[in-house]
Amino acid sequence: MEDDSDSEQSSWADLPDVCLRHVFHWLGDKDRSRAALVCKKWSQAMYSGSLWRTRTITFSGQPSRAHTFEFKTALWYVKKFGKYLEHLEIRLLYPYNTVITRKFQATMRGLLSHLGKCNSRLISLSIKNLELDRLVWKNMVRAQFIKNLGTFLKRMSKQLDYLNLKGARVTLEEGCGLLNSLSCLTNKSFISEINIEDFFSLHLSVYSSTLFHQTMSKFHSLVILTFNYNCISDELLDILREHSAHSLRTLNIKCHIHDPHGQVVWGMSWANLAKRAPELNINFFFERVMKHDHLARILLVEIPVRSISLRSCYFSDPDWIVRPTLTNLLPAYCHVLQKLTLEVNNDHEVLDDELLQLILSCRRLFFLKVWAFLNVTFMERLLHNRAERRCFLTTIKVRIYTAGHETSEEDRLLRDIYKKFKNLIDSELNYFVITYPMV
Repeated sequence: MEDDSDSEQSSWADLPDVCLRHVFHWLGDKDRSRAALVCKKWSQAMYSGSLWRTRTITFSGQPSRAHTFEFKTALWYVKKFGKYLEHLEIRLLYPYNTVITRKFQATMRGLLSHLGKCNSRLISLSIKNLELDRLVWKNMVRAQFIKNLGTFLKRMSKQLDYLNLKGARVTLEEGCGLLNSLSCLTNKSFISEINIEDFFSLHLSVYSSTLFHQTMSKFHSLVILTFNYNCISDELLDILREHSAHSLRTLNIKCHIHDPHGQVVWGMSWANLAKRAPELNINFFFERVMKHDHLARILLVEIPVRSISLRSCYFSDPDWIVRPTLTNLLPAYCHVLQKLTLEVNNDHEVLDDELLQLILSCRRLFFLKVWAFLNVTFMERLLHNRAERRCFLTTIKVRIYTAGHETSEEDRLLRDIYKKFKNLIDSELNYFVITYPMV
């Protein structure tokens, strides 16, 4: 009779490769390395390419011995398993001082250099929120990092399909140089998705730059483009229509109060793009751009808008009157609008009736997120209309602001409303509603 321990050891040794790789998939790097020492079969599993296709490398911005080890580990990983990489994300968490950025730049130089030589599979690269315009980035360190990144993008230009450089905060010349790296080998780029939200430094009027227009004209197969409204012009829309209309599906557009957004863009330019790209969806994200006249200049009726987000970020301004936007501007999209996010500090105006009427008029609206001063009865009215099939929301997320600390009465009313519509909420809705004191 076999000893129990021998039987158990035999069962692990006979484990099929696919099952062994699945076990390794859930282990961290240290545990994988230890497990690889058990036997030859486990060592081979350690070097299975499927385990190393996706990687997030995080660098802490705080100085410490433990965080110094992060830089060494990153280089070790790329030298060992970089050839298997298909999806790479790099994170630098708010660097504390110039020492950290210098170490990061030196590490990235080695990492990108080795990856450029050994990897032929990388299709997705994300390096977000570097904020290269901060003082912790010395000019020489910043310039060297951008140069190394540009060289790497040039090497990977034929295989990269997704690039995310959100929050890089570079100059116009630096930004266009990096984007041009994707097309310098053939003067064309067939990358399908780019995220350049907050890619350029604040206050830049990118829309008027001929260099930016020339750069964007080299992208011929864009499917998803995420960027800021300060990049939009009639020229850019014409470029997208000419070169990417056959593939273009989504434009995600952020408009921030500190970005220039007063440029005139003709409705005809939007209409021509929408005509050539019939499956195009436009998603707008406004941050502290709340004045009706500013929004009216941007939200033209010719735009195929699917999602609108209006956020005041807790700021309150008597000049921000939201009611005209709800009653005059957004109803123009009642046949196409699918998602609405409204986060406003409307302590100077009541919006319950106007918001409810807008929701009822938007027949395709399925997602609603509202943070605002509302009467608790608004939720009862909304759910009643949903139960009567007068609207078709499937997601309702509401934070009801209150002027005082005490919210027990409002919470009690919300519980009663939930009980009243419990069957509807539990069976058909993704529902989350709370009160929130704004004092």
